[in-house]
Amino acid sequence: MDSEAERRLRTIHNHLTSTAGDQDQPSLLRRRNAAAEFSYKQGFSNALPEELKTGKWNVYRSAHSPLKLVSRFADHPEIGTLHENFVRSAEVLPDCKYLGSRVREDGTVGEYKWMTYGEAGTARSAIGSALVCHQIPKGSCVGLYFINRPEWLIVDHACSAYSYISVPLYDTLGPEAVKYIANHAAIEAIFCVPETLNHLLSILSEIPSLHLIVVVGAVDGRIPSLPPSSGLEIISYSTLLSQGLSNLQPFCPPKPEAIATICYTSGTTGTPKGAVLTHSNLIANVAGTRFGITLYSSDIYISYLPLAHIFERAIQVLLVYFGGASGFYQGDNLKLVDDMAVLRPTVFCSVPRLYNRLYAGIMNVVKTSGSLRERIFNAAYNAKKQAIFSGKNPSPIWDRLVFNKIKATLGGRVRYMISGASPLSPDVMDFLRVCFGCQVIEGYGMTETSCVISNMDQHDILSGHVGSPNPACEIKLVDVPEMNYTSEDQPYPRGEICVRGPIVFQGYYKDEVLTQEMIDKDGWLHTGDIGMWLPGGRLKIIDRKKNIFKLAQGEYVAPEKIENVYAKSKYVGQCFIHGDSLNSSLVAIVCVDPDMLKTWAINEGIKNKDMKQLCADPRAKAAILKDMDAVGKEAQLRGFEFAKAITLVLEPFTLENDLLTPTYKIKRPQARAYFAKEIADMYAELSASNSSPIKIL
Repeated sequence: MDSEAERRLRTIHNHLTSTAGDQDQPSLLRRRNAAAEFSYKQGFSNALPEELKTGKWNVYRSAHSPLKLVSRFADHPEIGTLHENFVRSAEVLPDCKYLGSRVREDGTVGEYKWMTYGEAGTARSAIGSALVCHQIPKGSCVGLYFINRPEWLIVDHACSAYSYISVPLYDTLGPEAVKYIANHAAIEAIFCVPETLNHLLSILSEIPSLHLIVVVGAVDGRIPSLPPSSGLEIISYSTLLSQGLSNLQPFCPPKPEAIATICYTSGTTGTPKGAVLTHSNLIANVAGTRFGITLYSSDIYISYLPLAHIFERAIQVLLVYFGGASGFYQGDNLKLVDDMAVLRPTVFCSVPRLYNRLYAGIMNVVKTSGSLRERIFNAAYNAKKQAIFSGKNPSPIWDRLVFNKIKATLGGRVRYMISGASPLSPDVMDFLRVCFGCQVIEGYGMTETSCVISNMDQHDILSGHVGSPNPACEIKLVDVPEMNYTSEDQPYPRGEICVRGPIVFQGYYKDEVLTQEMIDKDGWLHTGDIGMWLPGGRLKIIDRKKNIFKLAQGEYVAPEKIENVYAKSKYVGQCFIHGDSLNSSLVAIVCVDPDMLKTWAINEGIKNKDMKQLCADPRAKAAILKDMDAVGKEAQLRGFEFAKAITLVLEPFTLENDLLTPTYKIKRPQARAYFAKEIADMYAELSASNSSPIKIL
């Protein structure tokens, strides 16, 4: 610790330990929340006292900006809105490529065709002008009801330039949720595609605020017309674009404090909640994130994560700031690898579920390639890993022999891999670093904080954590006594993660009660996630507060923690842990990895059985449960945290079968209902095995 910091500590110590006789003397310090002037550095974070009178140094800020929370870009403080962010890049880099697509107007797929920043700016002005000409009032909500494609961002930029509020609609939410959001936000115009138009047409009469539907990718002659008395017009995107180009209107730029978007989160229960985010919220978040990621105008990003989700939205704002290019996937996740081979992106963002599949796929190829190739891979992997984690440059021979082929699966040029949405296994993170030879950064965030709460530093090679605070916020851990988590825990403080700063949302739209449950009187947003401070001021997510339940014997269980552990089993594709207060044991629904199950059957000499029969085979259940037990023991699960019975299923948990949220979290109530019979059968089986006659000696 340097001498200046030591002087600060002595000053604070003297203030906190002053005697009653000293209290008449003028204090060197005044009590204040989050006393940023007084902090001590812990590697990537700085600790501060929330209130000087308590003497607890429990608030953490990024070491990049400990004295003041970031709210603007350091090198461009004039950018206060999404509109100003885009205008700067469009003016400085008008001829640089920005939005790329492989899909042609006739539906065929070819090479990527690019729209420049200048061309995107022209289209943005045309769409915004046309909305003005259609008398959509300033401040109105505009819905976007289609998956990622260039027009999505053009419409979003138009909303920013003409002071409209964009409201993304998940294409997987279904008509009921879409109807609820459209009415709740009083949406006046919706941009959709022919596929989602059919959903809209079925509920039009129940959305009185809607005046304009714009169909992206539609042929004019095939758009249904409505009678003038309906007060609703349906036109194609190309027609709207032409109307705007012939009647351009001046910008109506928003102020930083104006609402930029209302992001409805489906959550795991209840009706969708609308998180209100301002321009200043989003700019602050990305300006803070910018400290951990440096991009260039030559960077190319593959856009396939839902633009309706804040993760992808924030990445796009960051990309615009640096003037990078965004190439869109075809719209089919199964063809993503093909898209990447053509696009050859330099930046790749994903969620742990996909990274886990990538890891499992590569390892499966290695294990089935023959003993010689497997030995070569292991030798290359261990040598390169040792070099990386020793701070040395690994020998290029390993890339030429082994890893260049693996890199080619994602196009061969990826230099950033970014993971979010849920914790990434340390083993998988290290694997990605070695095999792809790039920066792998894990972050943590949520819609209500405009995206990033914390992220790893570029120079931090330690895995198993989500980094230090975004420089645009401060973090503290609050005690959760019912789960035995406290800030006094040894060796590391633990508790519910709370966040404060310019990234925190304005509240839930039209729901003051829910907002007050989320944000306390001191401005701290309570995330519901349980965290732990590791050495160096690194944050680790260890549990979830909201999804705990109690077993019959009174033990509290956090199922997501257990599911993350079991996900490391080679047989487990997805896992749903269930328990309740009527039973003393946990049971699990396991979506089995079909390739690993086939391999097991072959090794066991089991023939003439299809996959469904294998899932029902008691031998398969026993083998997989044994492997899950081994993984659980390695992770030091407590006895009651082990699943005592499992059911194997082939159908994955997806958005389509309503078992996952759009951020790939399990919808627990829906999963309980969906697998009610299987759960009942497992408990009946356990009950029968536990009620065997007692042996009398």
